Amino acid sequence: MESLKTVMQGVAVQLVISRSYSLSMCLSLRYETTDPYVVRAAFFTDTDTDEPVEWVLGRDLLADGLRGSAGCGDVRVWPAVSRGDQAMYIVLGPPAGTALLEVPVQDVKAFLENTEALVPRGTESGHIDWDLELANLFAKG
Repeated sequence: MESLKTVMQGVAVQLVISRSYSLSMCLSLRYETTDPYVVRAAFFTDTDTDEPVEWVLGRDLLADGLRGSAGCGDVRVWPAVSRGDQAMYIVLGPPAGTALLEVPVQDVKAFLENTEALVPRGTESGHIDWDLELANLFAKG
């Protein structure tokens, strides 16, 4: 689903448990032009009873992770060398524990291409309502 200011895409991913065992999960990627530096990632298990686990990822981090190792700390991304150009890995760290996800590269590439059609890389700051951001800061402070 896509609007003029939002890009959304569902992706089937694998939660890697061990070298020989993984669990299928659904990942929902969401990009909004009002927050142009980030991608919101919601992870769902196969059961309808579980609430999604949501992370905020840098759009540049995902793009850089397609070509090589990127990130540090709680989020790291890199191409799966043994899988050719078919998969990439995303590691999500604390506070709730560490998760290693295997994600199809083509899905991430297609999603990022759609986001860049709305907001080209390097032009993100021009899409932020700075007056609104300042008003929010002063209202909290």
